[in-house]
Amino acid sequence: MMRSLWTAASGMKAMQFNVDTISNNLANVNTIGYKKEKAEFEDILYVSMQRAYSAEDAQRPVNLQVGHGVVARATSRDFSSGNLEQTSNKLDMAIEGVGFFAVRGADGNIYYTRDGSFKVSMTDEGKMLANSKGYPVLDQDGMEIYFDGDMANYEIQPSGEITYRDVETGVSLPTGQYIGLFQFENPMGLEAIGGNLYRSNSATGEPLLDFETENPSTIRNYFLEASNVQVVEEMVKLITAQRAYELNSKAITTSDEMLQTANNIRR
Repeated sequence: MMRSLWTAASGMKAMQFNVDTISNNLANVNTIGYKKEKAEFEDILYVSMQRAYSAEDAQRPVNLQVGHGVVARATSRDFSSGNLEQTSNKLDMAIEGVGFFAVRGADGNIYYTRDGSFKVSMTDEGKMLANSKGYPVLDQDGMEIYFDGDMANYEIQPSGEITYRDVETGVSLPTGQYIGLFQFENPMGLEAIGGNLYRSNSATGEPLLDFETENPSTIRNYFLEASNVQVVEEMVKLITAQRAYELNSKAITTSDEMLQTANNIRR
């Protein structure tokens, strides 16, 4: 009975973690570029009371085991694309594909994002492309992107190339810079740090230049990628987790009542 108390308690902890994950998804339903998470669980150590065996004089085809509950194993992130929402801002960019934009954080490290709501930040060096926090957006060489002329004449091509339209001739001229897009061998290993940013690590592998991969991404400006959270789906998961939490709570209550009954017998 003491085992059942701890087993049910582990179930309540796991379901609380599940509810926390679902709640975070629902809270970010309107966050640009947000990718929903899913809690994953695994069972805890088993005690084998009798093991399966086969001998000439006897055999036991199945085991007699009892588990010790459940524990959260991981949170996996779904990097499927969200819907594209049209805007009136030329510097709003959505990625069609599996690539990521790169920005340089205040600490000097490079972070990755699917949030393409970019702005122009006025710096000593000129008009710099930046995200909402003022972090510079990087090109494919890891350098900041600056605009010298009238912003109305700059264009972003699907390949990420930045061109400048000559007012007199109407011809779009290359500037030599491309919006940096990067891919990872294992994007599931990216670590979310908040602010719609991800940090790479040894699990993700080194960032790959998107245009050098087999399936390069494209950029659509005047669009933003919405969150891929499906509210109805998350609500169903939330109800399921709530019911599981209640059942584990009931198991604790039942185990406690059984323990009290056993104690009363001894008296």
